[in-house]
Amino acid sequence: MASVAATPTRTPNGPGPGEASASFPTVASDPGPREPEEEGEEEPAEIHLCVLWNSGYLGIAYYDTSDSTIHFMPDAPDHESLKLLQRVLDEIDPRSVVTSAKQDENMTRFLGKLASQEHREPKRPEIIFLPSVDFGLEISKQRLLSGNYSFLPDSMTTTEKILFLSSIIPFDCLLMVRALGGLLKFLGRRRIGVELEDYNVSVPILGFKKFVLTNLVSIDQDTYSVLQIFKSESHPSVYKVASGLKEGLSLFGILNRCRCKWGEKLLRLWFTRPTQDLGELNSRLDVIQFFLLPQNLDMAQMLHRLLGHIKNVPLILKRMTLSHTKVSDWQVLYKTVYSALGLRDACRSLPQSIQLFRDIAQEFSDDLHRIASLIGKVVDFEGSLAENRFTVLPNIDPEIDEKKRRLMGLPSFLTEVARKELENLDSRIPSCSVIYIPLIGFLLSIPRLPSMVETSDFEIEGLDFMFLSEEKLHYRSARTKELDALLGDLHCDIRDQETLLMHQLQCQVLARAAVLTRVLDLASRLDVLLALASAARDYSYSRPRYSPRLLGVRIQNGRHPLMELCARTFVPNSAECGGDAGRVKVITGPNSSGKSIYLKQVAKAVNNATERSLVLVDEFGKGTNTVDGLALLAAVIRHWLALGPMCPHIFVATNFLSLVQLQLLPRGPLVQYLTMETCEDGDDLVFFYQVCEGVARASHASHTAAQAGLPEKLIARGKQVSDLIRSGKPIKPVKELLKEKQMENCQTLVDKFLKLDLEDPSLDLDIFMSQEVLPAATTIL
Repeated sequence: MASVAATPTRTPNGPGPGEASASFPTVASDPGPREPEEEGEEEPAEIHLCVLWNSGYLGIAYYDTSDSTIHFMPDAPDHESLKLLQRVLDEIDPRSVVTSAKQDENMTRFLGKLASQEHREPKRPEIIFLPSVDFGLEISKQRLLSGNYSFLPDSMTTTEKILFLSSIIPFDCLLMVRALGGLLKFLGRRRIGVELEDYNVSVPILGFKKFVLTNLVSIDQDTYSVLQIFKSESHPSVYKVASGLKEGLSLFGILNRCRCKWGEKLLRLWFTRPTQDLGELNSRLDVIQFFLLPQNLDMAQMLHRLLGHIKNVPLILKRMTLSHTKVSDWQVLYKTVYSALGLRDACRSLPQSIQLFRDIAQEFSDDLHRIASLIGKVVDFEGSLAENRFTVLPNIDPEIDEKKRRLMGLPSFLTEVARKELENLDSRIPSCSVIYIPLIGFLLSIPRLPSMVETSDFEIEGLDFMFLSEEKLHYRSARTKELDALLGDLHCDIRDQETLLMHQLQCQVLARAAVLTRVLDLASRLDVLLALASAARDYSYSRPRYSPRLLGVRIQNGRHPLMELCARTFVPNSAECGGDAGRVKVITGPNSSGKSIYLKQVAKAVNNATERSLVLVDEFGKGTNTVDGLALLAAVIRHWLALGPMCPHIFVATNFLSLVQLQLLPRGPLVQYLTMETCEDGDDLVFFYQVCEGVARASHASHTAAQAGLPEKLIARGKQVSDLIRSGKPIKPVKELLKEKQMENCQTLVDKFLKLDLEDPSLDLDIFMSQEVLPAATTIL
């Protein structure tokens, strides 16, 4: 069962105006209780937030003293700047923020800024660090399941308590579970609300509620799986089996045509945090509709090519701050910036009435041109790749150019020096050379003579022996010392000066980091919308229309985006819920007639069942006793119908025809019965896959079984048993089938006996009787 809603749960109110001024935030590993309020004063509502951040995901839980309720938000992806966490803080305005003492630099930096926000006084939250062991997964689960909750009856067994809490709290959200465990630990230490009570009195917890940010629709993992919004499967490559998964046939998979990784991340973020902000939705649709126009196809393709060069700018900027910049980073940054300038120039030629085009045209400032110009004029890309280090182009620094010229002229110069050195050496030495070694300097290299055996034999008058390498003796001479003084360590000098220029260039880039970050934000947004426009063009999608006055759903010729790709023919269906069309749709029809697919065409997101929720019920009661399943289904629907105008929009697909035949649902304008249109052609049943008003007369299970290829005898026996059950008559086994089975068992036993070698002295007939004949007797007699 899945439900869709556009209404989040209640957003708690922040501390009231009568709250005492908070002190500067303190960091405590075991905070003690605060001083009690004066008698007669009503304590203001407080919210205590616990948050964990790991691998790009947030786990959040908080306690609201106004209703003694714990609210939780399932694990949600967030940017390294923790924008989602900032939204949560702005919305709930917590009195304290509890987190683990073991945090990465992103969370540490965020909490540091939060603690230094002077303008938030007197509501600046207290930052509290607890040991990381208090957030362990297993110990957090134990705290949750062993808690003393007043909303649970004392008669409930441990197993029932676990099942009940598991139906409320998504224990598969590991970060959220750890945050809940840390919050319970904090509440127990601080004793919120029971500071003056006996120690055996625990903090009151009157319920658990799911928290959803304003203008966001919450979707649980089960709905993502059932509706195939995401579907991960093992990678087919043997080289990537152990490394990860790939996206299978899913809605995300067919829509993800993004050219850059950040666009793909943003698309996934939009799917995991869908918005209900009509302004934001229409802003996105305006861009998609613009690129769907035939005359804008060339522009869309050109922009998509440019977006392919937008790379991981934040990682490069991080390396620059740490002075760990790679040679390839400069080339990647250069291409990214020039591609961003191309995007800016293109967007300036597009209608400025569209917000995204206007933002790119204005916010991709001339700082980008300055960055590209600096990198292009300074960095020698070919030389950097050849030497695997940062090198600069000629005419940037005259001193570096001069030293490079000296270094390039060294070979011929050193050859002349070596010729003069050879004139002064012993005649037994056939040749010599002058070499340059960075950090050591200039050395005279001569071949090792056969007579040079001991170290003492290496001594040559006028030369200082340095080392032996590859049968070459290396010395310092007067001339090499003179070269060291005259030319110095050219390699190191050039490297040091180029490194200094690189540092200056890095400072220039980092000073304009804000525009680079904004480039990534807007470029990834454009990438996603171009991908969606491409998919909409290929699959002939239509623009949805949103109206705040329409409290319901209207779909004209809706198509399942995945099923239409797999089926040879796909029949579109319309759907309307709300207003005169009613809110509860009971859909009956034969198996395989398309009920489930019809429901999936309607559902796009899920939330708690409110008057603005869309609830999908399929296969309800499957796996239970038929009477129990029917009773539960009727009870659930009647519960929603009793809400009257507050009833959610419900689509029910069921094979329980008794739900209608026994009139288990009350009559009224809220209920509408639909069925999948079929036609009987002799013994064949033809599916039209078209929804229409009415009620199915039978499930036509035998026709479905025949289409699935089951044997005719089996189908005939199924019809016979079904008729006996319907008429209340006893079901007896078929004698002919029993006789056939007996004959098969007899033949099998005879075959085994004939294979025995009776002349074999090792044959034990008693064993054959006990292991083969006696066990088979029960099936033969």
